[in-house]
Amino acid sequence: MAVSEVVVGDEAAGTRLDVFLAGPLGSRARAQSLIEAGRVRVDGQVRPKRHLVRTGERVEVEHGPPADAGQVREVPYEIAYEDEHLLVVDKPAGVVVHPSRGHWTGTLAQALAGRGAGGGEEAWRAGIVHRLDRDTSGLLVVAKSDEVHRALKALIASRGLRREYLALVDGHPSARSGTIDAPIGRHRRDRVLMSIDGDQPREARTHFEIERLLPSATLLRVVLETGRTHQIRVHMAAIGHPVCGDKQYGVADRFGLGRQFLHAARLRFEHPVAGTPVDVSSPLPADLATALERAAED
Repeated sequence: MAVSEVVVGDEAAGTRLDVFLAGPLGSRARAQSLIEAGRVRVDGQVRPKRHLVRTGERVEVEHGPPADAGQVREVPYEIAYEDEHLLVVDKPAGVVVHPSRGHWTGTLAQALAGRGAGGGEEAWRAGIVHRLDRDTSGLLVVAKSDEVHRALKALIASRGLRREYLALVDGHPSARSGTIDAPIGRHRRDRVLMSIDGDQPREARTHFEIERLLPSATLLRVVLETGRTHQIRVHMAAIGHPVCGDKQYGVADRFGLGRQFLHAARLRFEHPVAGTPVDVSSPLPADLATALERAAED
């Protein structure tokens, strides 16, 4: 894998990191994608794209996955909807959506390349317009062309793609429904985590409604208005009701869970080509259904 280094000169001091790298990398979009994938380091540390570079800082860029990253391994997934323009994939927990640091092979994007996924500036994640965490299951939409990729990105930006999740959280929220409006940024000490008190926070809004009250937990239907990294998990932890089984922001092993109880259960949007409504649902996978039964008996 090629790694290049650029030293920030006086003339570039005070420039955003993604703007600074736009020239060397050919586009600001490519710079942003590499930054978000954790493949850009400033003086050895991952920084957000809004980081203002300083004179003398050394910016290292990993230009692409290693040579074997394009190898297709057996990757489990199901197709919930498909036509000539796009597909909606039902991803099981444990599958990484696209290549990233530590997960160069065996990703969903690589498997879908053979099924016609396409569009976007990065060939190694062709067609991917949004993602799910490795241990989050459920639905995501994938494009088959640049035109549809751009249209789906625009739908997400305009809040035209409705993403509904089911989340089992600890305790009982004080209201049957609500909105969490709290910007999210990279955690100041642990750069793997996100926080509502993090560096360079970006607006983030999460809507929730109680689906089912249980003795010591609550099943919520959650709708994302924005799509920040770990958004639901960070927001629920911030209001004192972390997602059950969440090893990073909550309490692991609740109700026998081996991962966070978070499932992308429904996608609704207007087809970017046909203009017809697309409404796809996914049932709870077996491990979450079992945990829900245990929570009901707790």
